[in-house]
Formats: sequence, structure tokens, C-alpha cells
Amino acid sequence: MQAAQERLADMRVVLVCALLSLLSLSHACPKECNCNSNTKVVDCRGRGLYDIPRRLHPDTQELYLQDNRIRGLGSMAFREIPLVRILDLSNNSITSVSPTALLGLRTLQRLSLAYNSLKELDKRLLGPIRSLSHLDLSHNSLWGLPGAIGDSLRNLSHLGLAHNRLTRLDRSLLEALTRLDSITLRSNPWRCDCQLIGLKLWLENYLFKGGVVDEVLCSQPEEMKDKDLQKVPYQLFHTCMTTSYHYLFANIHHLENERLLRGHTHGNHAHPSSHAIHVPMAMGEGFGGGGGGGGGGLPECEPKQRHRPVNLRHAIATVIITGVVCGIVFLMMLAAAVYGCAYAAIMAKYQRELKKNEELAAAQGADHAKADAKEPLENAIA
Repeated sequence: MQAAQERLADMRVVLVCALLSLLSLSHACPKECNCNSNTKVVDCRGRGLYDIPRRLHPDTQELYLQDNRIRGLGSMAFREIPLVRILDLSNNSITSVSPTALLGLRTLQRLSLAYNSLKELDKRLLGPIRSLSHLDLSHNSLWGLPGAIGDSLRNLSHLGLAHNRLTRLDRSLLEALTRLDSITLRSNPWRCDCQLIGLKLWLENYLFKGGVVDEVLCSQPEEMKDKDLQKVPYQLFHTCMTTSYHYLFANIHHLENERLLRGHTHGNHAHPSSHAIHVPMAMGEGFGGGGGGGGGGLPECEPKQRHRPVNLRHAIATVIITGVVCGIVFLMMLAAAVYGCAYAAIMAKYQRELKKNEELAAAQGADHAKADAKEPLENAIA
């Protein structure tokens, strides 16, 4: 009986050892990579990989996957290594990244997606990551960055955006990067129009605070090609506010014309018998006597204005500036009115006091005259 118990105990020990070995094998280093258990670094560079290797050790802190053939990142692609701090995916063929590809990587500090074929990034991609300090997106085909992504980059110290297809960059996104030390923006087709004033203003403030930036060379319009945005004088942007002002009122005029035209059209439908004769005759003068060739369509007195879209932000800015100017003028007029009233009151008081003093002086003079006249009379009587 005792021997049977000893054998059972030995079998348990063997089973536990087998389970431990299986667990260790389940997280062994992938055969395509080199692993260092001391530094917790996994090196899978240049192995011709088409996908993220599996069975990575959960304690991995650095993963290098550059120079492979990876084409996309699926949902929770790195769920096996939640403690990774450095993730390098540069020089692959990545064209798509799932919004939840980096979910769970709360300690990620450095991410490189350079030298890929990305055209856009989802605003949710970096949402759960708050510790990111280095982000390299250079040498892609990015048209822009979502403004909401700035909330995830508040601790960023370096941002690489060189060699993309950026024509403009949202100033609100850049202002969210309060800890940014350096940024690369060269080799992008920047369109130096009114939409880029925000970037110019941000660059000046950023450089004043000691930030580092390479260059922003204009590609469009043609008269500004190859000019450094930082050196473009503000005089070249003087038409921006005027243009926005004209856009605002042109749009108002256009909407008013459409409203009148719709009202006229509804009127024709409501009273076809009364307008069948008068409308062509009334419109005939506007077409030089050619009103009869219009068929059954409704002729117009003037060519329809071309619709020009309004830049809402500039329109709002124009309205705000106009309101501020009007407010200042009103305050100046109010101050002038108060000053005028105060001055009039002071002058009236002064005139009253002056008149009172004159009357008092006249009364005293009369008393002195009477006294002088009375004195000789008394002397004569005496």
C-alpha cells in the first residue's frame, strides 16, 4: 500500500513537471526571432514575416519587426505582450491598421510605423495609450491626422510626419502636444493658403519656446512654390479675412436668391392662369426680347450666381471680429457721451458759481458806493 502511494506521488511530480514544461514551451521564443530573456528583447528583423509572430513571452518589453512583409495589423495584434515599451514596425508593407490593433498596450513608449503605405489613421488607434513619447509616421502616404488623436499624444516628445502627402495640419491637434520637443514636417505638399495660417502661427510660437522643426516648404499655389512657410510674410495672407467676408455675404445673397426663386416658382404653380401671360412678358426685357424662346421653363432675370462654399470657421471669426469692433465703437461712443455729460455738468456748475460771484461782487460794490456817498454828507452837516 505504501509503495502504491509513493508511485502515485512520483506520477504527480512528473505530471506537474510536464505541465510546467508545456507552459514554458507555450511562451517560448518564436522560431523566426531571436530572444534575450535578460533584456526581454525580441528581434524579428528581416525575416520575411507576413504576420505578427505568435507565442511571444508576455514579459517582452521590446519588439523589433522592421524590414518584413507585414501588410496589416488586426484587432489586438499584440495582446500577448501587454508590457511592451518599444514597438518597431518600420519598412513593411502595412496599408491598414485596425482601430483596436494596439488595445492593451498601456505602457507603450515608442512606436514606429515609418516606411509603410498608410493613407490614414483612425482616431481610436492610440486612444488607450497615454505613455507614448515617440511616434514616427514618416515615409507613408498620410493625407492628414484626425484632430481627436491629439488627446492621446499629450506626453509625446517627438513626432515624425516627413515624406507624406499632408497639405495642411490642424492647429488644435498641434496645440494639444504640450510636451513636444521635435517634429519633422519636410517633403509634404503643403498648400500655403488661408488654411495654413494656423500652422504658421503655431510654428512661430513653437520655435519661440525652443522647439525643433526641420522645414515646411510650400508646394501650392504656384507663386509660393519652394518658399519656407516660416519666412512667408503675413502680407501675402491679407486677403484671407476679406475673402471669408465676401464668402459669407455671397452665400447669404445666394440663399436669398434661391428663396426668392423658390417663392416665385411656387407662385407660378399656385396661379398658372394668372402668370402664364405676365411672366414671359415681364422677363422678356431681361433677355433682349428673346423671352418667347424659353419653352415651358422659367426664365431668369440674371445669370444664377455660382455657389461658393463658406468656410464656417472664418465666417464665425469674421462675425466675432465684427461684433468686437462694434462693441469697442459702442463703448467709445458711450465714453464720449459720459465725458460730454460730465463736462457739460461741470461747465454749468462753473457758470453758476461765476454768476453768483459776479452778483456778490456787484452787491458789495453797491454797498461801498452808498457808504462813500453817505460819508461826505455827514461831514457837510457836521
